[in-house]
Amino acid sequence: MAVPRVKKGKIVAAQEVRKEEGLNIEAITYGELTWVNVEQPTTLETDYLAQTYLFNQLDLDDCLSRRQRPKIDEYEDYLFVVLHFPKWYKELQIARPSQVSMFIGRKYVVTVHAGELTPLVRLFEGCRENAVVCQRNMGRTSAFLAYRIIDLLVDYCFPIMDKILSQMENAEDAVFDEMAETARDVAVLRRDIIAQRRIIWPLRTIIGELEPKLRKFTARNLGPLFGDTLDHLNKIWDTLDECKEIIEVYKDSDEALGTQRINSILRILTIITAIGTVLTALTSFYGMNVPLPGGANPGGWTYSWIIHLVAALVVGGAMLYYFHRKHWI
Repeated sequence: MAVPRVKKGKIVAAQEVRKEEGLNIEAITYGELTWVNVEQPTTLETDYLAQTYLFNQLDLDDCLSRRQRPKIDEYEDYLFVVLHFPKWYKELQIARPSQVSMFIGRKYVVTVHAGELTPLVRLFEGCRENAVVCQRNMGRTSAFLAYRIIDLLVDYCFPIMDKILSQMENAEDAVFDEMAETARDVAVLRRDIIAQRRIIWPLRTIIGELEPKLRKFTARNLGPLFGDTLDHLNKIWDTLDECKEIIEVYKDSDEALGTQRINSILRILTIITAIGTVLTALTSFYGMNVPLPGGANPGGWTYSWIIHLVAALVVGGAMLYYFHRKHWI
């Protein structure tokens, strides 16, 4: 299906969109460049790619793997790249890695992914529905299209960073306001930071190595563009590194404040126990069945009760005064 467009008096080249029947495969051809997009791949899609493009079967198996590490495999006529980008799950309050596999040849780019990363899905839809967007992203070379895909996915990390920074502020308020459930919130946030550091760390290395390998597919110098993308990744990494240090401080502070609260409670309970022990000892004397000063026999129960009460108040007050002088309360 060719869709020509006109912009400012100039004809924008038409793009051809096709979908393989019975497969989760769509393709856009603009000029000499074809972008093949595979969402939620199965063995049917990888078999099609093997027959159409003669890709290495081990690489196609990696596209279906959920635990494949990020890497670059270089062949004579194409590159195979596996990248992981964070996907935020609100219900779990954590980012999980979402895999994107890319086959980059001189006249084609094949992306294989689960359809979870919104920027990649929107970019393909924009190229499919709008010839101007298609020209902007596919009107040059396969190397530039690969750069555009990676750059958008890297920028997708910044809203996730904003969520982490917002949660960091909430965690700070919760820790120092001694709110309930603080330990759990800090632990969940700490887990998310660690998970995203695990995703971003290999991504920096892979993207840094990718630009020199793409030079054989383009005459344009993409170094400044990939350099800008690496700057964004380094900014994300620095943010995560700073958040990791801060969350460790929050964790230690919450533990210290919690210990202080427990010690304060135990100190009060110990003081009550100490005073109660002395008063128990005092009253136990008057519970014995022997004549005592102020006891039941000489003077009656009223006089004896007053003696007991005064003695308890004097002893308790004296102990509280002693504890205060020692700065225990």
